[in-house]
Amino acid sequence: MIRPIMRNQLFLAMPSEAATIEDAPVGQDLLDTLEAHAHECVGMAANMIGVRKRIIVFDDNGTAKLMFNPEIVHASSEYSTEEGCLSLVGQRPCWRYRKIRVSYQDESFKTCQKSFSGFTAQIIQHEIDHCEGIII
Repeated sequence: MIRPIMRNQLFLAMPSEAATIEDAPVGQDLLDTLEAHAHECVGMAANMIGVRKRIIVFDDNGTAKLMFNPEIVHASSEYSTEEGCLSLVGQRPCWRYRKIRVSYQDESFKTCQKSFSGFTAQIIQHEIDHCEGIII
């Protein structure tokens, strides 16, 4: 189901809680909502659709990926950039890493680890910031 985009900064600034198997439908809603906004958005976190759970979706070189409870376990090659957000107006400066390793649960809630680099790594970092209540 495509959900409306949350724009309330007080809500977006609250850290999210761990996702459970009961939150699986939220993952599908995020995928549907990202697809509906693909022309203007490359990633989303659950708080962007009004759900304070650690769930993200992102474009991984043309394929939408879903992660429950993502955590960055390693990062290297820090750089400065600017980012925008579908929930907010304008661009803001931030620091990111070119390479990251993420521990997460997949759509079956199986624990996985995967490395990402470049723009995909940047998207994931932005969405994990959302989970932490960090507004970029």
